[in-house]
Amino acid sequence: MKFKNWKIGAPRDADVALLRSAGYPYLLSTVLAARGVADPESAAEFLDRERKLTMSPMLMRDMGKAVARIQRAIAAGETIAVFGDYDVDGITSTVLLMDYLKSCGARCLRYIPRRIEDGYGLSKDAIRGLRDQGATLMITVDCGITGNEEVDFANSLGMDVVVTDHHECKEALPNAVAVVDPHRPDCPYPFKHLAGCGVALKLVLALGGENREDALFARYCTLAAIGTVADVMRMEGENRIIVSCGLEALPHTDFVGIHALLKEAGLLGKSITSIQIGFVLSPRINAAGRMGAADLAADLLETGDPARAEELARALCDLNRERQQVEQSICADAIRQIEKLRSEDRSALVLSSEAWHQGVVGIVASRLSEKYSCPSFMIHLKDGTGKGSCRSYGGFNLFSALESCADLLEGFGGHELAAGFTIQEENIDAFRTRMNRYVRATTGGALPVPSLEIDAPITSPGEVTLAEVEHLSQLEPYGAGNPRPAFALLGATVDTVQSVGQGKHLKLRLSKGTCRFDAIFFSVTEEEAGVAPGMRVDAAFYLQANTFRGATTLQLQLIDIRPSLTPSRHEAADLELVRRLVENGPLTAQEIDHLNASREQFAVCWRALERHLRQGKAEEETLPYLRRLAAQSGGKESFLRSALALAVFQERGLISLTCQGDQLTLCLTPVQGKVDLPACPYLRRLMTNWNGGDQS
Repeated sequence: MKFKNWKIGAPRDADVALLRSAGYPYLLSTVLAARGVADPESAAEFLDRERKLTMSPMLMRDMGKAVARIQRAIAAGETIAVFGDYDVDGITSTVLLMDYLKSCGARCLRYIPRRIEDGYGLSKDAIRGLRDQGATLMITVDCGITGNEEVDFANSLGMDVVVTDHHECKEALPNAVAVVDPHRPDCPYPFKHLAGCGVALKLVLALGGENREDALFARYCTLAAIGTVADVMRMEGENRIIVSCGLEALPHTDFVGIHALLKEAGLLGKSITSIQIGFVLSPRINAAGRMGAADLAADLLETGDPARAEELARALCDLNRERQQVEQSICADAIRQIEKLRSEDRSALVLSSEAWHQGVVGIVASRLSEKYSCPSFMIHLKDGTGKGSCRSYGGFNLFSALESCADLLEGFGGHELAAGFTIQEENIDAFRTRMNRYVRATTGGALPVPSLEIDAPITSPGEVTLAEVEHLSQLEPYGAGNPRPAFALLGATVDTVQSVGQGKHLKLRLSKGTCRFDAIFFSVTEEEAGVAPGMRVDAAFYLQANTFRGATTLQLQLIDIRPSLTPSRHEAADLELVRRLVENGPLTAQEIDHLNASREQFAVCWRALERHLRQGKAEEETLPYLRRLAAQSGGKESFLRSALALAVFQERGLISLTCQGDQLTLCLTPVQGKVDLPACPYLRRLMTNWNGGDQS
């Protein structure tokens, strides 16, 4: 089980029925109702996709200044440098702005830092190099908001700077000609969640003027969509418009490099959703920056030569495979380090090594945050200086955390959920101590429990069809604030389990009543899943259409699986029977006979219980615990016998037992001498045929 806590939505039946009566399909109605969209009018409004951006880019603070300075540079034939970032957002932002400036006849220079050699953000060496090449104006995209020193340096060289960014601001803004960032405290722009490429797009629309907005948006929305999805921005407001339109335009885009990448990734001619962008295209573009070759991705997106595009697309995919191998190695090493950490150093994982690839540590930080349910800080060391990447967990604000340790850092930047920093090696131990204290202080010492948000349980398995799954696409694009719909199948039975993909993945067949479902669990082994044929389980999953050898079938893409917390009909009847016995409720003669148990059956259950509790108390979900106890006790009616035995052992003072919701807490109670089980009032009522007392 990956997630300790499943938060399963419970849409009102009446809301689902109302939406269905208006013509919305079962699954779509269920998700809409679960997300608070409870009537047909609200559903129509929610599903409506606007075709254009309606907020004027001139609403952004300093946009007028930025436009005036850039247009003056174009008119005067100045050399304009575009300074980007090495992630997908930065690369798409750079290509977008470069393409527009070149279309205006401007002489342009492109600069994307090399992640390893240059690090994040602006650098004085890079600025000096651009000035030496004749640049008199530098425009930053997806970076620069914290580069106060570097902007001052550019000014000292006679180079003007226009900053466009979307990251959090420090108290003092750079001394630039214009600073365009929706996060400026004094920026009145209503939508604050644009990606860097969204801000760059807004700049281009402002430069082109109102008359050209539609044409420019049509050309550049695809690049902006890729960057927005890759940067995991909130999928609402203008981002939803950008990504919706970008996805629709993707098959027809003028950027031949995108077509080449789609072909190399096996997506050419297929329907592209935000899922394919996030999990197929983005990692390939991102791999270039992570492996120190961001210009390769920018070259791909800029080129107009189809043959060159195919060559660059192949190179990107090769880099991505190399990145995956490096990532696995670093992750294994990091886990070994974590196992040696003191308990007080596990509220925030601060790890470092000279052997790690600087471009990949950020991905590993994400994996570790998810695995250990806490913020992670991965530091690549070289010559006594560390370049760190950190990832949040449970909404923890990384930017504020780094600000609290600013005196230990050489510099930092980013936002709440992901950030980068530079630190001297001798400060790492102090940073680890202080960051762990900060996390404990801000979380009250209680780290968030990994939780899985599930829209709703599947209550009508027979209605889950390929056609129903296709209707869910009306909810696209998915992202933060509008996640991909997740469902749960409660009380399913595992029919088959099979390892696939050289043992890396798991293929299952699940059944619920007369319905059968194929399922795939990526990057999980049979041992990790902890399931076997015949088990009763709860499964959490996405629904997808799976095409194999020309045939398309429905498939559950598992997110998590656990022993079922939902009783079967027989289990529910058994628990109700024991409840009525304990509460002295009415029992028929047949039910009393059904409850009857021998001394040996109690003894077998006691021995199994002792084995479980030998190491201390057990804190588990009630139903899975009872099933496991029953399996070890064996015999007919073993679930009923186990439930009855726990009630008897508790009444006799042999165990301490508490139940809160689905959770059971159980421990042995020290007892002197013999315990007379037949004296238990429950057993007396059953009039069992016992031969005297029984010591347990």
